Amino acid sequence: MHPQVQQSKPGNCPICGMTLELAGVALSDKPDPELVDMTRRFWIATALSVPLLLKVMGEHFIPWIHENFNNDLARYAQLALATPVVIYCGWPFFVRGWQSLKNRSLNMFTLIALGVGVAYVYSLAITLFPAAFMAFTRQSMPPEVYYEAASIITTLVLLGQVLELKARSQTNSALRALFDLAPKTARLIAEDGSEHDIPVSDVKVGDRLRVRPGEKVPVDGVVVEGASAVDQSMLTGESLPVEKHAGDKVTGATLNGIGALVIRAERVGLETMLSQIVAMVAKAQRSRAPIQRMADIVSGWFVPIVVAIAVVTAVVWGVWGPEPKLAYALLNAIAVLIIACPCALGLATPMSIMAGTGRAAKAGILIRDAAALETFEKVDTLVIDKTGTLTEGKPRLIKVSALDGFSPDRLLQLAASLERSSEHPLAQAIVDGAAAKALTLFDPQSFRSVTGKGVTGLVDGQTVILGNAALLEEASVASGVLEALARPFRDEGQGVMYIAIGDKPAGIIVVADPIKATTVEALKALKAEGLKVVMLTGDNLVTAKAIAAKLGITDIEADVLPARKAEVVQNLIAMGAKVAMAGDGVNDAPALASATVGIAMGNGTDIAMESAGITLIKGDLLGIVRARRLSHAVMNNIRQNLFFAFFYNALGVPVAAGILYPFFGLLLSPIIASAAMAFSSVSVIANASRIRGVKLL
Repeated sequence: MHPQVQQSKPGNCPICGMTLELAGVALSDKPDPELVDMTRRFWIATALSVPLLLKVMGEHFIPWIHENFNNDLARYAQLALATPVVIYCGWPFFVRGWQSLKNRSLNMFTLIALGVGVAYVYSLAITLFPAAFMAFTRQSMPPEVYYEAASIITTLVLLGQVLELKARSQTNSALRALFDLAPKTARLIAEDGSEHDIPVSDVKVGDRLRVRPGEKVPVDGVVVEGASAVDQSMLTGESLPVEKHAGDKVTGATLNGIGALVIRAERVGLETMLSQIVAMVAKAQRSRAPIQRMADIVSGWFVPIVVAIAVVTAVVWGVWGPEPKLAYALLNAIAVLIIACPCALGLATPMSIMAGTGRAAKAGILIRDAAALETFEKVDTLVIDKTGTLTEGKPRLIKVSALDGFSPDRLLQLAASLERSSEHPLAQAIVDGAAAKALTLFDPQSFRSVTGKGVTGLVDGQTVILGNAALLEEASVASGVLEALARPFRDEGQGVMYIAIGDKPAGIIVVADPIKATTVEALKALKAEGLKVVMLTGDNLVTAKAIAAKLGITDIEADVLPARKAEVVQNLIAMGAKVAMAGDGVNDAPALASATVGIAMGNGTDIAMESAGITLIKGDLLGIVRARRLSHAVMNNIRQNLFFAFFYNALGVPVAAGILYPFFGLLLSPIIASAAMAFSSVSVIANASRIRGVKLL
């Protein structure tokens, strides 16, 4: 609940009293030592408290028990049973209660320690000095003792702690299960060609590894030999295997199909995608949502107010209550302290955040922190970069149209030979297109790249110009006939490059970045949720409008440079919009950082993911729909928890103080109060657990 509290060794949080957790992920399969300790204390407390509970219940139904078990011997027997429960089993609560006083940070353990301590000390005093109390109360019998209240309250609080620790342990087990997905060994191909198995921890960047059919990929890398279909469902949730060939990236812990692969290790150890996912989920679970501040503010005032109400309750019953006044004053004050214990209030936000971020990881969504999850619910405008987000980000050759006197294959051969020297994505699409036709390529000479216009060079003895109209005009080549040829393709949102041979226009090469299969469905779902969608692209306005029309997007910004993307986002925020920015490239990082919530595509660059609050591992816009629905589910769950906690305390404290007694003769036993307090914590944990099963699509 208070991630700002850090120390180098195990201990308790000085603010809330809860046990501090490891900052990282505990990879050990050993059970949580605190859970083991609390469970042992709970069973001991239960065994010793049951006889005390039976005695109290029996007194209400069998008068003989009350007549024969209200003597010195019976009180000493109860003392013998209650002392181990209070002193040993409840000792952690007294330690935490004392720390809360010492640190001037009153919390739920302050109330528990006070309630249990007062009941036990009062009963002990009556047991040791019965005559003094008989003289004080002017009665022939000593007052009732309340060892059963102290013991059963301790037992029920221990039960709540055990249930909470189990819920937290299950979340950590889910993270450990993610780590366990990775194989323990890898098959290394040595420089001499020999092969042997080594621990995955010994794999180094650059090592060549063999992945046999049916084996898991050991680390993140690139395929250098072979072809296969890889099951990536553990990472992306995608049910169908993905074809992998030489040059394709593979991720550690994904499952190889029937083909054999040789990969080159690129990311090992804590750098792998799986390790980063686990680290990010763990960090998100430890983070605070802004809404937690409200619970903190209330808790800060709540405990002192409850203590004051308990004191007032004791005074009122002690002065104006019926006989035995002292007993009524004590019991009602303890009931106030116990039922008001704000453990449900403290659990309301963290339990929902833990469950939500774990559910997100299973859906291929990485949440950087709880604030991103909370803020995303309030987003009303989604700014989307086109390339790699709306589209696949991998341009493909669509068509080569040649003018009379030229052959399409010859133009493609010359263009691909020239583009071999370029690193532009469009260049790669042309080269891949030539490779698909098995065309022989030449080594270009006098290669020149003109920024924003195209490339020129000498290929197979011919001067080749490949680019836009401006580049052809520089070379005094008329481009009018090519513009007419290109217009139908541009109207479809496809990219067109002109090619000239010597001083003559020769034809056009059409390249397009296909729209992702899920983009249209995702945009419809986002619009249905009331989000305004703005498309950003570096393409020209004609191409941008054509793509936007296909997708049903009306708000577009074309010819956008990286700096302008951030400016667009900042302008929208200045106008009062809550903006989420989705992108995948280095050039999107400034805009992602400027947005209310940045959303990075997992198939993009590391810097984009570092700048974002949410990362979609699959790089699919449907992930935004899932993240949006999850944020709604988590925040609604938190609000439900906070309402239950506030409503429970608002209703419980007056009842425990005895407000119903003058009208109905009803009082709330401290035992019932402690059971209700434990139930409130269980209800919050159970409600938060529902998030794990929430349907996101």
